Amino acid sequence: MTNNVPPELPSSGIAHSHFDVMSLPPSRQLLAWRERVSHVIDVLPSRSDVKMPFRASIDRYGVGDDLSFTDCRSETMILERSLARISTDNKRDFMFHVFLEGDVDNVTARPSARTGAATRATFLALDLGQPVRMRRNTCHVLSFFVPGTLTAKIFPDPEAVHGRMMRNETPFTQLVVEHAATLSREIPFMDPSAARSAILAGAELLVTAFGKDAGLTGNARSAVRAAMFGRVRRYIQANLRSDALSPESVVQALQLARPSVYRLFQHEGGLNAYIRHLRLKQAAEELARCQHLSVTEIAFGLGFTSSSDFTRAFRRAFDMAPRDFREASLNKAA
Repeated sequence: MTNNVPPELPSSGIAHSHFDVMSLPPSRQLLAWRERVSHVIDVLPSRSDVKMPFRASIDRYGVGDDLSFTDCRSETMILERSLARISTDNKRDFMFHVFLEGDVDNVTARPSARTGAATRATFLALDLGQPVRMRRNTCHVLSFFVPGTLTAKIFPDPEAVHGRMMRNETPFTQLVVEHAATLSREIPFMDPSAARSAILAGAELLVTAFGKDAGLTGNARSAVRAAMFGRVRRYIQANLRSDALSPESVVQALQLARPSVYRLFQHEGGLNAYIRHLRLKQAAEELARCQHLSVTEIAFGLGFTSSSDFTRAFRRAFDMAPRDFREASLNKAA
């Protein structure tokens, strides 16, 4: 096994590492893999999973401080990036998966969602600043890690891309797959400039594909939808702490057609679910970082009418009470 291969010489400008669990004893393979990827996401194995052989390998190519590309093969596993983890690390990149083999399903990326989407996807977009839980089936997956500024070129609010999934069903998505596959073959032989350009091109293709899927690119009507999308999101962010914030107040304040606004937020589970998602996400951040504020103060500060309503909503969303979440965040930070 080659583990943590040192970066290439500075003249190359590409940092490469390779990791493979094959030479480890079967009882150590899944645990070693979990440790390897733990700086980004948690692997959630059962006791029986740990005892079974597990095949996985990954090559990572880093270009500068803001771009990286990984080529990974692995068996089925449950992955989670929780709010407790997010509150204690600084990973805020956007990650785009392209599955050359296998796929992902049961993706839960919104606190309002009780169960994950069962749809099997060839493409998955994730904002590492937001929670997600998913089952990644036995696969060969290529991943692009890029800053949110690139995503913002298409999505007025980059966070809106989180959790979006697509199948490879159009000539454009096939182009994305071919670009990613070519990059995986050629990046070991590229110079830094070519590698950077290829990673950026792949990420832009992916963001555009997700934008097309969301109806945010392609024509004048799409431009109007994108502008409306951004306007509504900015209004909600600005009024997140207002008791009066509701889907109806958004429509009235912005003088927009209710059906059009509601359609824009279908992917979020509806406009009301999106508002609640943002409030709960903000509450989780404050529970982790603002130890001087009580749970009640945080609840009322984010428009909840009582601490009991807030606790019920938080428990439904994250399967734990606010106080338990605060304790878990402190333990993880320690």
